[in-house]
Amino acid sequence: MEPVRKGLHTSTPGQTRALLDAATDAAAVISADGVVIGWTPGAEALLGRPAEEVVGRPAARIQGVPHDPARAAAVARRCRTGTGWSGRIDVRHRDGRRLEVDLRVSPVFAVGGQECFLVSAREQRPQWAMGEWVLDGFLTRSPVGMAVVDLDLRYVWLNDTLERFGGVPREERLGHRLGDLLPGLEPETLEGLMRKVLTTRTPVTDYEYIGWSWADPHRRHAYSTSFFPLVDGDDAVTGICYMVMDITERWTARRLLSLVNEAGTAIGRSLDVLRTAQELADFSVPRLADFVIVDLLEPVFSSEGHGTWLTDAGPAPPWPAMRRAGLRSVREGCPEAVARVGDEVDFLPPPRDVDRLLGGEPVLVPVLDPADSRWLAEQPERAARVRDFGLHSLMSVPMRARNTTLGVTTFARSLNPVPFGSDDVLLARELVARAAVCVDNARRYTREHTAAVTLQRSLLPHAITGGTAVEVASAYLPADPTDGVGGDWFDVIPLSGARVGLVVGDVVGHGITAAASMGRLRTAVQTLAAMELPPDELLAHLDDLVLRLSDEEAGRDAATRSTATFIGATCLYAVYDPATRRCAMARAGHPPPVVVAPGGAPWYPEIPAGPPLGLGGMAFETGEIELPENSVLGLYTNGLIEGADHDVESGMARLGEALTGSGTGLDALCASAVRRLVPAPQPDDIALLLARTHTLDADRVASWEVPADPAAVGRVRAEATRQVAAWGLAELAMTTELIVSELVTNAVRYAASPIHLRLLRDARLTCEVADGSSTAPRLRHARSTDEGGRGLFLVARLTHRWGVRYTAEGKVIWAEQDLP
Repeated sequence: MEPVRKGLHTSTPGQTRALLDAATDAAAVISADGVVIGWTPGAEALLGRPAEEVVGRPAARIQGVPHDPARAAAVARRCRTGTGWSGRIDVRHRDGRRLEVDLRVSPVFAVGGQECFLVSAREQRPQWAMGEWVLDGFLTRSPVGMAVVDLDLRYVWLNDTLERFGGVPREERLGHRLGDLLPGLEPETLEGLMRKVLTTRTPVTDYEYIGWSWADPHRRHAYSTSFFPLVDGDDAVTGICYMVMDITERWTARRLLSLVNEAGTAIGRSLDVLRTAQELADFSVPRLADFVIVDLLEPVFSSEGHGTWLTDAGPAPPWPAMRRAGLRSVREGCPEAVARVGDEVDFLPPPRDVDRLLGGEPVLVPVLDPADSRWLAEQPERAARVRDFGLHSLMSVPMRARNTTLGVTTFARSLNPVPFGSDDVLLARELVARAAVCVDNARRYTREHTAAVTLQRSLLPHAITGGTAVEVASAYLPADPTDGVGGDWFDVIPLSGARVGLVVGDVVGHGITAAASMGRLRTAVQTLAAMELPPDELLAHLDDLVLRLSDEEAGRDAATRSTATFIGATCLYAVYDPATRRCAMARAGHPPPVVVAPGGAPWYPEIPAGPPLGLGGMAFETGEIELPENSVLGLYTNGLIEGADHDVESGMARLGEALTGSGTGLDALCASAVRRLVPAPQPDDIALLLARTHTLDADRVASWEVPADPAAVGRVRAEATRQVAAWGLAELAMTTELIVSELVTNAVRYAASPIHLRLLRDARLTCEVADGSSTAPRLRHARSTDEGGRGLFLVARLTHRWGVRYTAEGKVIWAEQDLP
C-alpha cells in the first residue's frame, strides 16, 4: 500500500488506508474528475505500471479503447445512487498489450471532502471450448465405465472401459438389457434402481454390489455404480447414463478389516485350547474356505510345560507329534477329514518341511492336483478324499505366538471354484495370528491354573477327623477357571483334653499367590493351635503374621515382586470341649457360624466381629456358647452366601434352611447344601465345614481336688490308679501312677492353689493337673550327678505327647497316653 500513501494527500489518511486495504486485488482510487489518487500493488502487478507513473494522472491513459465520456458519466451517476457498477472493459498493459478485465466500481465515497470511486479489476481468462474429439476421447477412454440406456433400459452407447469390465463385446450389448447379458451382476436390483431414477429423476450415486463378469468368471468383483437421468431441451427424460468403477481392491481391504474385527469377537471367547481352535475353524467356514482343519502340537495340550516342540531352541525331532484340535466343513459331518478332533495326526502342508512349520511362512497351493503331489501320493487315503470331494486349492498357515510354534491351520476349497490368492493368504494369516495368541493365552492360563489348583489342593487337608468330640464333613469348590483359584481353607485340629479346634479362612485375591498365602496361614494356625492359645490370642498372633507378610511383599524389588500383593485375609477359629459342651470362638472379619440344634431352627451366634487380618492395631474378642449334643456347627466362606441375585443376609438364611434336614448323614447334608446354594460355577472359592458335636459322658471323666499338702499326693495317686483299672486300662496303671505322682507333686511344691486332677478316657487317656500359677515347667536333661530334674523328662518319654495350656485361673499341664 506504499504507492497509495504517496498518491493521497488528504486530511484523513488513516481512513483511506483502511478503505484501500485490499490485499493483492488490482484496485485503484479515482477522483470524480477522473484522476488516479490511489494505486495498489495488485494493480501494479496486473498492468505493470508502478504508482509513480499512474498516481496524479488521468485514468483514461490506461484504457485500451478511446475514452468515452458519456459512458463514464453514466457510471458515475449510478455509483452516486449507492448501487455501484460492474462490467468488462479493455485496459492497456505497460508493454502495450491489451487486457480484458472484469471491472467493479464501488458507490461514491468522500476522501478529504472530495468524491472518489474505488475501482477493482480482475483479468478475464479466455474460456476453453471442448472440441468433439476431446469429448469423444474423454468418454471412450475414461477409466470409469460409462453407458447410456434408453427408456426400455436397453444399451444405446457404452465406452471401452465398460466393455472390458463385462467381457461382452459392444456390438452384442447394443439393443439388449443388462439382465440378458450379465446375469451375475444383480440385474434385477440394478434395473430396479434405473426405473426409480426414471420415475423420480433423482440420481443414485455410489451403489456398491458384488458380482462376476465374463471377463473374469472365476473371481468375484466389487463395483460402485451411479445413475442419473438424461434430459433433452424440452425437459423430457430420454434415458439414463450410468457409470461403473471396479472397487475390488478397496472392497477386499474393507472386507479384510471387517472380517478381522469380527474374528476378534468370535475367536478366543474362552480360555480353552480346544474351544479356541474350533472357533477358528467355525469362523473360517464358509467365509474363507470350504474345509478347515486345525492341528496343534502335542505339548500345547500339556499343562506341565512347553515341551520340546514348542520353541525354536535346540534341535527338533524329525517329525512333530500333533493332535487335531478343530474341524469344520461346508458338508455335514466333515467327510473330507481323515482324522477327527482328538486324534493324533502327522499332516504337514507341502513340501512337508518341518522348517516351514518353525519358520512360520504360509504355504499356498492355488491348484491342488493329487496326481502330481508327492505328499498326497505318500498318503493314499488323503489323496482319495481330495479327489472324491474336489479339493482344488489349499493353503496352510503355521500357528505361532510369542516366538512359539503351536501348530498349523489348513484351508481348502471345493465348492467354491475360485482358487486361493494372495488376498486370501493375507486374511488367513490375520485370522490364524489372532487365534494363535488366544491359544497361547489359553495354554499358559491352563498351565498356571492347573499349578494353582494343584498347589491349593495340596495345601488343604486331605482327610479330616474330629475324634470323639465332633463328627465332621467338608466341601470345597474352586472358583470358575476364568477367575482363578482363591485362598479359601478349612481345618480340624485335635487339641488336648479331647477338645478340637475348627478353623475356616479366606485369603484376599486369586491365583498362585493367594493359594501360597493360604498355605502359610494354615500352617501358622496349626502351630498356634498346638500352643493351646485361646481363640482371640491366636487371631492376634495371626494378624501380626499377615502384617509381616504384607511388609515383605511391599519391600520386594519391583523386578521380582509378584503380580498380586498379599494384603489380608479373614478367619474364624473355634474350640469345642466335649466334656463341658462349651465352644469358644473368635472371628477376624469373617461371617459368623451357623448352629442348628437337634429339632431346632438355625441361628447365628453373636460372636464379636473383629477386623480382617492384616489391618493391625485392633483387638479380637472371644465369645462362648453352649451346644446341645448332636448340634450341627457350620463354618463357611463368603462365596457360599454371596450371589448376584441376593444379598448376604438372604444367603445366610438359605444356608440355615439347607442345614435343617433331619435324619441326613453329615456328608450328604454338606454336599446337598452346597448344591442348593451354588448350582452353577461361581467367581469365588467355596469352603463349608460342618461339625456335629458329641458329649464326653460323665463316666469317662474323673476329677479330684488336691490339697496343697505333700501327703495328699499318695492318696490322689492311688485313686487315679484305681480309676484307670476300673476303666479296664490296667496296662496303663503303672504309667498313670508315675505321671500323676510327678505332675501333682510339682503342682504342690511349686504352684498355687487351687489344684485339680482330672482323668479323661477318650481316644487317648489324658491326665490333667490344673493349678493357680502361670509359671510353666521346663523340660530338662539332668546330668548324672543331679539329684532331680528327671521327672518331666520321664513323663515326656512315657506319654504320646504332653503340654501346657493357660486358663483364666492359671494353667493346665496335661499328658496323653495311647490306649492299648
